[in-house]
Amino acid sequence: MKINKIELKNFKRFTDLTISDIPETAKLVLLIGSNGSGKSSLFDAFDWLTKGPYKGMPYSHDEASDYYKKKINEEPKVVVNFTSGDLIEKTGYSVIKGTELVKNFIGRSSVRIVPRISNDANPSAVSTDMDSPTTYIENDTRFINDVFLYIQKINQALREPVFSGKQADTLKIFRDFIEPLNSSLLKIFGGDATTTIQIAEFQDATPSTPAKLIFRKGESKINYDLLSHGEKQVIILLINFIVRKEYYRNSIIFIDEMDNHLNTVLQASLLEEIVTKWIPDDSQLWTASHALGFIDYARSSDTAAIIDFNLINFDTKQELIPLSKNKLEVYEIAIPKATIASILKGYKLVIVENKNDEHFNAALGQDGFLFLPANNNREVFLTVKSDKDKLGLRDRDYLKSEEIEKIKGQLPNLKILPLSTFENYIYHPDNIEVLNYAEFNKEEYIGEILRQKNEKLIDIVSEIGTSRTHYIEFKDCIKDDGNIKPITEALKSNIFNDFYPFFNMKKHFNKKYLTKFNYTISDLAKTQWFRGEILKVINS
Repeated sequence: MKINKIELKNFKRFTDLTISDIPETAKLVLLIGSNGSGKSSLFDAFDWLTKGPYKGMPYSHDEASDYYKKKINEEPKVVVNFTSGDLIEKTGYSVIKGTELVKNFIGRSSVRIVPRISNDANPSAVSTDMDSPTTYIENDTRFINDVFLYIQKINQALREPVFSGKQADTLKIFRDFIEPLNSSLLKIFGGDATTTIQIAEFQDATPSTPAKLIFRKGESKINYDLLSHGEKQVIILLINFIVRKEYYRNSIIFIDEMDNHLNTVLQASLLEEIVTKWIPDDSQLWTASHALGFIDYARSSDTAAIIDFNLINFDTKQELIPLSKNKLEVYEIAIPKATIASILKGYKLVIVENKNDEHFNAALGQDGFLFLPANNNREVFLTVKSDKDKLGLRDRDYLKSEEIEKIKGQLPNLKILPLSTFENYIYHPDNIEVLNYAEFNKEEYIGEILRQKNEKLIDIVSEIGTSRTHYIEFKDCIKDDGNIKPITEALKSNIFNDFYPFFNMKKHFNKKYLTKFNYTISDLAKTQWFRGEILKVINS
């Protein structure tokens, strides 16, 4: 269940708002914009669809009018179109189309921190989502029910087999309830079991005392009540997904401001973990944020769309479509232009493939360059094509020398490595030699590269044509003449300087030979040889 278009008319702040062209691949839709731009109003629209036919109306007609209507004399209207071709249409109290679909909207308010676990659980409300807040400006206390069910399910799994004369499958219980929570905590907070909270035990509620969730951090044990707000925020979200996962299939899940109380690094980690692990592939997550970490994750994800609500005129018809991710302006809601300019003053920005920016920055940061990551060579090309003030640095892959020169002639700010990949520099015999590893024999190493190249030569040659069809430079810059003979002839050569520029060390070289030297990529990226070679390319 995924939305590709939504229309709001006379709903809360909006006179007439349309959001369209959301791609079918969007598992995440991130709403960005200044405070008061209407992001939470959209979540109220999602929740409003479920009022009446599904969850009932917990307030009078006049109260509903005051909260949902922009103009009192007109009924609010929401229309949602799905990629499947289905739609929901609701006007006033009536769901005109898609009555059965409205129950597939499940949301969480931004106000959801539960400071301590209490004894007032109502687990019977969970299956119908009746424990959701009345509106999305109210406190979401569903965590109390989630804790009750979390403990109840573990207890049931432990005790039920006893009455059949069987042993409880403790490994399955661990995998179903304990491991998912602990592994997500490690991925979100980083570190290991000695530095990151891990669920350790629980205590059942009694008539006079509430249930307890006990976490371990190193040798210490910490009751949930004593965790920081940031830790509680993550625990509340994760246990909600663990307990209610059966209700999240084929759904629109909307969670307002998940980044509350989290630093930038944790923001990206939290969003990535939830999208990749806890959101089913047939569902879609909508969330709103001003957070740099969320924006950064959504910009780099192939399954995310970003909608900018900033500076919307609520009194006129507004149409929004997903932002282009090629421009760094997408970050402006989190970091103002003036701040970005101040931070980047004196730096030359260089867009590089994959996550190699970390190593390039370590090697050349002192030279006045700031390397920024792109998903692939296509994104590098599009970024520097649209912004001539930035440099791009991409792998050579299977580009011929004359093609490189033609591309540089049309796009001088796109720099292309003379060797196949970044790894060809990292693992170059000359680079490893300068670290003076004991027992390193340069000629023997070159011989090992040659041996592996010849062993895989047929497979390597067979992939050249297919690889070249994906180069955006051949579509937007120069034409592919289809002649790959110079590349295949070079690869067939046993002369190192002939074949090495086209031999992909990242993909085709087995690094097992090098493990005896106990190297790290960071060490290899900090050599003067590596720095010098990359500077030659950038300054060319």
